[in-house]
Amino acid sequence: MLYLVALLLHCLPLAMGQYDICKSWVTTDDGPSWEFYACQPKAMRMKEYVTVRVDPAGITCGDPPERFCTHENPYLCSDECDASNPDLAHPPKLMFDSEDEGLATYWQSVTWRRYPEPLLANITLSWNKSIELTDDIVITFEYGRPTIMMLEKSLDNGRTWHPYQYYADDCMEAFSMPARRVRDLSTTSANRVLCTEEYSRWAGSKKEKTVRFEVRDRFAIFAGPDLKNMDNLYTRLESAKGLKDFFTVTDLRMRLLRPALGGTYVQRENLYKYFYAVSNIEVTGRCKCNLHANLCTFKEGSLQCECEHNTTGQDCGKCKKNFRSRSWRAGSYLPLPNGSPNACAAAGSAFGNCECYGHSNRCSYIDFLNVVTCVSCKHNTRGQHCQHCRLGFYRNSSAELDDENVCIECNCNQIGSMHDRCNETGYCECKEGATGPKCDDCLPNYYWRQGCFPNVCDDELLLCQNGGTCYQNQRCVCPVGFKGVLCQQSRCEADKKDCDGAPGVRGSLSTFLLGVLALQLRGWVDL
Repeated sequence: MLYLVALLLHCLPLAMGQYDICKSWVTTDDGPSWEFYACQPKAMRMKEYVTVRVDPAGITCGDPPERFCTHENPYLCSDECDASNPDLAHPPKLMFDSEDEGLATYWQSVTWRRYPEPLLANITLSWNKSIELTDDIVITFEYGRPTIMMLEKSLDNGRTWHPYQYYADDCMEAFSMPARRVRDLSTTSANRVLCTEEYSRWAGSKKEKTVRFEVRDRFAIFAGPDLKNMDNLYTRLESAKGLKDFFTVTDLRMRLLRPALGGTYVQRENLYKYFYAVSNIEVTGRCKCNLHANLCTFKEGSLQCECEHNTTGQDCGKCKKNFRSRSWRAGSYLPLPNGSPNACAAAGSAFGNCECYGHSNRCSYIDFLNVVTCVSCKHNTRGQHCQHCRLGFYRNSSAELDDENVCIECNCNQIGSMHDRCNETGYCECKEGATGPKCDDCLPNYYWRQGCFPNVCDDELLLCQNGGTCYQNQRCVCPVGFKGVLCQQSRCEADKKDCDGAPGVRGSLSTFLLGVLALQLRGWVDL
């Protein structure tokens, strides 16, 4: 009877949620044994375990004390920030405290007293652990949301950073990107990095305070608007390349690039009303345990997976010492509903005295070098012990050396990159004007046309002349009677009678010289 009760208790969580149990004691024809399942910890508020850093030095207000005002009362600057007074200080820790009785406490930057020098601030959140986002990131600003900001992510504890989302009141002006909404993305673009104007336009500081990174809307692309079809989401997370990693981070960084302006231009006579103030940051997620643990605890200052399936490590990223008969593998959500645990098995006898990390089963002795080397390394590895990646591949930082997926293909864009090789973080070497990890995007002031080419014209520096209009930054559309890259040349010859009735307008010497300079800068002519 007690055995049946224990069995029911093991099976009960299966009816209450997906992937929340790692193993169950079952009885088969061969006797009782453990049956393993893919498993993951429950989602939790990750801000309880975060370390925060704000830079540059001196960006937090209060040292020296400083007065400030709000957009609602721009000339009543009676508020003060003073780091030496606990009642007037606004340190970074106030972004994560509990706010009693509705009284907002917040971190605050210095005011924009050095305008027009940009007021820039970085807020970096670190967990020293891979986590998987399960809900929206929500940042609450007091006294107005920034008009320009970026959210960045790191997968390697802050060594390298990648854009996560751009925010601006004018995306094209700020980042040379069209504005997009997450809910307009498709199944093939769910992990696309985009720019949104939804959270940056002025709507009154007391009405709109939050800026979001919409995780749920991206999940809804696969699971439906109410996230009821989670099976489809888990299937896509397992099968769609890069999708699971898109929602995985070790660090997040907010780059605040321009403060709220109150819906107007910068009023230089009163710069005390321009600053950043963040009262709360909510990050909901779970520890990444590679589907080998359903518990994650906070030990010795960091999160740690309670590993099952004979695995070990902070992320359950390797097999235990005596369970390495085959290469470590992450668990899988598939097949539904219990997934594949890919548990580590007890170690058998190893071959020879040469360690090839499971990427080769043959060794060769090189007599004149007096070394033993692995032969015919598989899984895109190379080297004496198959410990390096082939050219065109880079090391998967989240995988152990004996993982079949330890080497990831660079996938450099053949047009935008110098060659098909990348560095140790997967970044390709880009040609002039190209950017992005795979060199498949263009820098600002460049456009893509089977490669990145400099803009011929724009709305600020290289203006089309004589009434011409700039078309997609690629060429000037000239009115009748004018020609040239910038419409700077008159089609008329020296004599008016050669104009065939067209207005006898001739470019000035300065206009002509500007056109010549533009031609030299651009290196080609579109007449």
